[in-house]
Amino acid sequence: MSTECLSKIAEVDLDPNGVFKYVLIRVHSKDDDSYVDIVRGYAWAEYHADIYDRVAGELERGGGLDCECLGGGRIKHDSAAKKIHVYGYSMGFGRAKHSVSTEKIKTHYPDYEVTWADEGY
Repeated sequence: MSTECLSKIAEVDLDPNGVFKYVLIRVHSKDDDSYVDIVRGYAWAEYHADIYDRVAGELERGGGLDCECLGGGRIKHDSAAKKIHVYGYSMGFGRAKHSVSTEKIKTHYPDYEVTWADEGY
């Protein structure tokens, strides 16, 4: 049941254009040891915690899942050029493992050039 529930969660959800904050979230099943890491990035968020609070609240509402923020950063998404660059860090959550986030983004956007760097805020 829990693995099936986790498999229904989109691993990547990003706004289509712009520079915006993102978080890497680990979603745990409360039934067993299974989990999935997801990437969420939105231009509406003033703070990384805004994204985490909304996403975790929605996912945890059903009662079977628990969320943990693994860190954050910024994303520059240019859909016209098919480029995504992941960089920076979150003051509140620390730096996400951009290599993990980038691999998930590459799977979701296979025809994009996806890069990352630890530099920048």
